[in-house]
Amino acid sequence: MTNEVLNSLLKEYEQKKRKAELDLEKRKEELYQKIPKLQQIEEELNNFAISTGRNILLHNVSFLAELNQKAEELKYQKACILQDSGLPSNYLSPNYECSICNDTGYIKKDYNKTEMCNCLKQKLLDTSFHKSNMTNLDKENFDTFNERLFSDEIDVAKYRFNISPRENMKNIKQKCLEFVEDFDNPDAKNLLFVGNTGLR
Repeated sequence: MTNEVLNSLLKEYEQKKRKAELDLEKRKEELYQKIPKLQQIEEELNNFAISTGRNILLHNVSFLAELNQKAEELKYQKACILQDSGLPSNYLSPNYECSICNDTGYIKKDYNKTEMCNCLKQKLLDTSFHKSNMTNLDKENFDTFNERLFSDEIDVAKYRFNISPRENMKNIKQKCLEFVEDFDNPDAKNLLFVGNTGLR
């Protein structure tokens, strides 16, 4: 997968993330006009977050417990207001398409390391799959394989085999099925298809 494809997908993620956050701001504005108390609670919670950070830096542990208790009380009030208004508890949170990476494509791991989120991995796989021209697998697969398309005639001079093309294709199909079934086996052998384009 080229960096160009990855960068293109990351731009899409950035746009999705931004859209979710803009949608949230719009919802907040509309809701705060109807319920000003919610805006007041949100502002107080933001102030508590700043105060908590300041007290952590100052090692003022005794004050942290009081701040946390007040913050929990405000969160409870906010939840009650949302519930009374018939709104979900996450109404004042962004509606990210992926709740694991918050539409960034990456998740944080131990020691501040990041790794690609499964949603981005799937996008990369989908892009590769689309470019591979294998999008007709629902119609063209082992289940729809028609061995009758191949001759049942044995002609060593013509085909250089002492079996018919149909029997040969049945053998090839069986080998392919065995390969798929044993795909996870690191000791399994690979398959190599050779021949001119368009031959069958």
